[in-house]
Amino acid sequence: MSDEAAGSGLDRLASVNLNLLVPLLAVLEERSVTRAAERVGLSQSAMSHALGRMRRLFGDDLIVRQGSTATLTPRGLELIAPLRAVLQRTADLVNFPAFDPATDRRVITVAMTTSTAFVIGARLGRLVAERAPRATLRIRTITVPTESTFTEHGVDVVLVSEGFSSPQPRERLYDDRIVVVASVDTSPAATALDLLTTQPHVVVDTERRVFPYSVLDERGVTYRVGRLISDFLLVPYLVGRAGGVGLLRYQVAAQMRSLLELRIEEFPFPLPGLGIDMVWNPHLGDQHFIAWLRQLLFDAAKA
Repeated sequence: MSDEAAGSGLDRLASVNLNLLVPLLAVLEERSVTRAAERVGLSQSAMSHALGRMRRLFGDDLIVRQGSTATLTPRGLELIAPLRAVLQRTADLVNFPAFDPATDRRVITVAMTTSTAFVIGARLGRLVAERAPRATLRIRTITVPTESTFTEHGVDVVLVSEGFSSPQPRERLYDDRIVVVASVDTSPAATALDLLTTQPHVVVDTERRVFPYSVLDERGVTYRVGRLISDFLLVPYLVGRAGGVGLLRYQVAAQMRSLLELRIEEFPFPLPGLGIDMVWNPHLGDQHFIAWLRQLLFDAAKA
């Protein structure tokens, strides 16, 4: 053996059980020995044993408990992306059969805000159950996506407003817009602008000004904030049940109107669109699965 080959590290792989890499990725992505064991079909004790061996190999705890939650160490975090890429290339090399939704048991993870989940979550769940009956759909709710959204939680695709920037390619899933929502008890003769200027507003309490209140401010529209809340989904519910007015995405308002009486009017001033885009995990290499999930999302969005 040449000195170059001996020094490359490849010869040392003979002493490493590479079968441990698959459960290791599952533990790092799931942050749970129990969920990781279920995902790869191992017993919990076998998964714990595998994690112990990988901790000794890397000389790092990889995942640690902090109170009631589990957190990845910096070394654990940095392992996820290259580990996922290596395993995907290995799968391509041995030419595993293409993704088969009828038999695949994977966990399909889609990240989105609670509002987007309210719009599309139920339809998405129904379609996954119909078309991939052995798979598990995991909807992970987020506020603002970051690179760690992919690397820390095994997310396949993020559904994000066009207002949030992303370095990754994106594709429009569905269009949306801001509307005015009010109680059905308000005067039918009142215009959207009348509602905005006479009814107390239900507003999400955030550090930055909620769009499109900046537009109302620029237009010199006078309004009064009556209630501050912490979740956009509470806006239409509180308006419909307790009165007042709110600004909300149309798709959310339309879904909520199927549950309670709600008045919906168009926003009185021009606004840019607020469509929802798909941003795919850049480390996801299974093109058959991506194509399948992409079509599933389109079908859920238009259902």
